[in-house]
Amino acid sequence: MKKYLAVSVVMGTLFTSALAADSYTIDSGFAMASFDIPRVAFSSQRGLFKKTSGKVALDLGAKKGSVEFTIDTRSIDMGSAAWTAHLSDEGLFNVKKFPTMTFKSDKLIFEGSKVVAAEGQFTMLGVTKPLKLVVNNFQCGISPVDQRRMCSGNVSANIKRSDFGLTKYLPVVSDEVSISVPVDAYKD
Repeated sequence: MKKYLAVSVVMGTLFTSALAADSYTIDSGFAMASFDIPRVAFSSQRGLFKKTSGKVALDLGAKKGSVEFTIDTRSIDMGSAAWTAHLSDEGLFNVKKFPTMTFKSDKLIFEGSKVVAAEGQFTMLGVTKPLKLVVNNFQCGISPVDQRRMCSGNVSANIKRSDFGLTKYLPVVSDEVSISVPVDAYKD
């Protein structure tokens, strides 16, 4: 009898914990990924990926969660058609062969009740490497626009593009790339 009671308590705890995580969908219309690449002796080059998607699972009480984020590389926008086409080509983002970049994490880092980072795996050009995203201005609440429950924050990271095989124009164009994404995620 005690054995069955113990199993019931453990199963009940696991079931309750699974239910405690809320699921959120990232607002694709808002979360445009921007990047900044310094050029030696010249200004930085900036660009956007206009299409993104993703899901977040968040259990604030247990300070746990996960995130999956996909960037559509075909949505790159450099501000001019010629420059956009050039960065889409083979040897750079190669969007025909690699139409997406992804970040997946099941390790959110909290300070108090706020998410401040996520450690996971980033895949670009078919190469997957560990990546830590920094989260600033994290908050959850009710959207004043449509009264839906949401969580938001500004996500950023720095990568070395050569780690992913993107080596064209090194060292004239920097190996260091800054990535920034504003994220609004609505509760499902």
